[in-house]
Order: sequence, then structure tokens, then C-alpha cells
Amino acid sequence: MKRWIIQLFFSVSEAQIVKEKISGVGCKSLFLTDCKGTYIIYLLKDSKHANISLLKDIFKVSHLSFASEEELFEILHLKRGSVSPLGIIFDKENKVIIAIDSNLKMERLLVHPNVNTKTIALSFDDLFRFIIYTGHSYVFVDDDL
Repeated sequence: MKRWIIQLFFSVSEAQIVKEKISGVGCKSLFLTDCKGTYIIYLLKDSKHANISLLKDIFKVSHLSFASEEELFEILHLKRGSVSPLGIIFDKENKVIIAIDSNLKMERLLVHPNVNTKTIALSFDDLFRFIIYTGHSYVFVDDDL
């Protein structure tokens, strides 16, 4: 695992400089809710458009939106701009389901280690082992848009 200290970024476009320093696929993580108790971290390639309609179909919900900053902090102990699949380490009640873009399998992933001032590279397999270790549910999202 490699780590690179960077300046504070709040958007994917601001963080593109990281790819010049660490090899891997840049990822974005969206923390979503149906406002009825379902929480999802959607992990996908940073250049990809999030297909929320597909997620609604997968999870059989009529509405998905970004969870509030309060929910983000309460459940994952994270702040805005720091959403990461690694945040599930703080979700002791396993409220969060991880939705993973299938195209990330076999890739080296660039994610925040729960702060947006750093980026780490880890293999998909290592992330998957972490998800299994924490006992969280996951789904693979097949979306080739």
C-alpha cells in the first residue's frame, strides 16, 4: 500500500494531480440514503457518472440522495469530502452496504484513508477482504454507461 500526502480536496476534479504521483484507478465514493434507514457507499471510477436509477432498482427503493453531513459523521465518523469505503470500520452496526462498480475488479484503487488530505493505493482484493472482515454487505454494480 502506498500513501501520498496531498492538499485538501473536495472534488474529483481537484484531486486529478494525485494520479500523477500514484499509479492506480481514481475512485469516488458516494454516501447515499433512501431516508428510511438504508445507507450505501457507492464506489466507482472517478471519471464515471453515477447511475442512481440503477442503484434504486438494485436496492428496490424509490428515492436515493446524498446522506446528510450529520449522518456521515454519526455512522462513518467522516467529514464531507472524505467519504471512503474504509469508513465502514466505524460502522459497528453494519448499517452501510457497499455498492462496487464491477469494472473496479482486478484494479489498483486510489481511495481516501478516511481523510481527504491523503490518498492510498490498494488492490481491489485487499479492499474486498476488508469489506468481508468487517461483515458488511456488498453488491456489484454492472453499469457500462
